[in-house]
Amino acid sequence: MTNIQKIMIKGTRDGLTLHLDDQCSFPSILKELEHKLSINGVAEEDQPMIRVTIQLGNRYLTEEQKEELIAVIRDKQQLVVDHIESNVITRQEALEWKENTAITPIVKTVRSGQVIKVRGDLLVIGDVNPGGQVVASGNVFVMGKLRGVAHAGNDGDTQAVVAASYMQPTQLRIGEHVSRSPDAGTEGVYMECAYVEESQENILIDRLQEIVKKRPELASFERRMSNG
Repeated sequence: MTNIQKIMIKGTRDGLTLHLDDQCSFPSILKELEHKLSINGVAEEDQPMIRVTIQLGNRYLTEEQKEELIAVIRDKQQLVVDHIESNVITRQEALEWKENTAITPIVKTVRSGQVIKVRGDLLVIGDVNPGGQVVASGNVFVMGKLRGVAHAGNDGDTQAVVAASYMQPTQLRIGEHVSRSPDAGTEGVYMECAYVEESQENILIDRLQEIVKKRPELASFERRMSNG
């Protein structure tokens, strides 16, 4: 009878990748992993650390099982788990992903003193007046005049953007980055988009057409609107 190889170890330029068979039991995976890692013995302390990526395939592990898996690998002084990848997520994780990628349309004028805050992307069909605030964990799109405060990526996502048909905000925030208010009397600009330039670590404004080149994932916005 042929023995099924439960674990395949492949070397990459970034370290090691462990492919785990997703059809066998978790205890058998741990047993074979301990056996495979023990063959080479414990490395010398002065050897460089080797990063390990674990690919689970169609297997879901609890946090406790992940800790067990990591503990076995930690016994080898030169191995450190970089990350664990799986094709499977829990229902709660799926709901959170859906919430974080959803688009919330608001058809109204956001007046002074009002704060609109959502998970995912926010689409405002109307104006944001001075004193009004729009906040989203994703992108902020204003199909009107943005003259108040807009905060995109409020959970720390610096890849988020703020776009408006007419851009004259009192303040822009993307992640933890904040832009200063424009000088008094400064005219706004049409169809512009604000984003974080990582090399400069500040907020820049450019034409919307140019931002799509730097944030190609924005091209999925229309598809997500069509799919609800």
